[in-house]
Amino acid sequence: MNYIELHEQYKENSLFGRYITLKNIEPIISRFSNEIIGQSVLGKPIYKHTIGTGKIKIFMWSQMHGNESTTTKALFDFLNLLHSDNAISISLLSQITFCFLPMVNPDGAELYTRENANKVDLNRDSIDLSQPESKLLRKVFDEFQPDFCYNLHDQRTIFGAGDTKKPATVSFLAPSFNENRDINEVRIKAMNVIVAMNEELQKHIPNQVGRFDDDFNLNCIGDMFTFLKSPTILFEAGHYQDDYNREFTRKMIFIALISGLKDIYENDVVDDKKAKYLQIPKNNIVFYDFIYKNVKINYDSKKIITNFAAQYKEELFEEKIQFNAYIVEIGELKGKLGHIEYDAKEAMYLDEYDNIPKINQKATFYLENDIKFVNGIKK
Repeated sequence: MNYIELHEQYKENSLFGRYITLKNIEPIISRFSNEIIGQSVLGKPIYKHTIGTGKIKIFMWSQMHGNESTTTKALFDFLNLLHSDNAISISLLSQITFCFLPMVNPDGAELYTRENANKVDLNRDSIDLSQPESKLLRKVFDEFQPDFCYNLHDQRTIFGAGDTKKPATVSFLAPSFNENRDINEVRIKAMNVIVAMNEELQKHIPNQVGRFDDDFNLNCIGDMFTFLKSPTILFEAGHYQDDYNREFTRKMIFIALISGLKDIYENDVVDDKKAKYLQIPKNNIVFYDFIYKNVKINYDSKKIITNFAAQYKEELFEEKIQFNAYIVEIGELKGKLGHIEYDAKEAMYLDEYDNIPKINQKATFYLENDIKFVNGIKK
């Protein structure tokens, strides 16, 4: 199967970039039969879409963190496939009944925040269920009684895939159900699907798949649903080289969805692939967006050679996301990598302030007066 061609055929081209709101998805979801199951804090509708006739029940939700939109784009690409007459769609729908919540946190999506309008992280609200969005998510879970749950998220550009020195473009987790992080049949089912997805993704992004930390927190929705005996898979859409809009990563999520779902219905025997799952390298915080090496600065009347790093902040301005680079660390930067690295070769650092890089300062500066960096990038 050519997954790349399949994605190009069914990609929802009206969705692009990082800022995906209810306004963007409502024209698309209106093409399909759907149900409004409730409202957000600010009264925005929360949609549910159910499709398929199969005995396996799979529950997927996206954008419970409003600023994590990559999986939402991939979800609509996947929905376009499901609503086609493609043979893959016919097979999936005959084996599986799907329940989708494409945007759990529409208020956070519009504000481009992790939290909802009450500044509550919905992924830390699975015990108290203090927010209307959390209650709706749990209500659908209780009514649908899924055989598998897909918890769809984005992760920051800081993560690498173990010691590969490559970014973790996609990361997975079979969440824990207790403090000991024991592995039971519920977790093994999730691990087996993750192994199938990883095997396919290695063909497209070798050494760029990570395994998220499995520390237990029952306030997290994935841990709660695993505790309630529903195999749950956490998806974390991450960074691919030069793909800050995460359009390539979106494609990888689409591929992961199909390859994992095919494994669920094609393999009735529950094998124990725990060892293969644990071989997926753990996420490792090693990356900055920019690293500048061997920079000369005047410090306390002495010329010294140092390094510094800058990181993008994603800031919403007039309904667009601006990537603004700020200096975040100065010094040896031992073990750190940059998505973009620049060797200054002992050129002198100059800026519009006092010619010394400072934490939280915008990454706009010169090297030897003739090389200019604006917002982290060499001009």
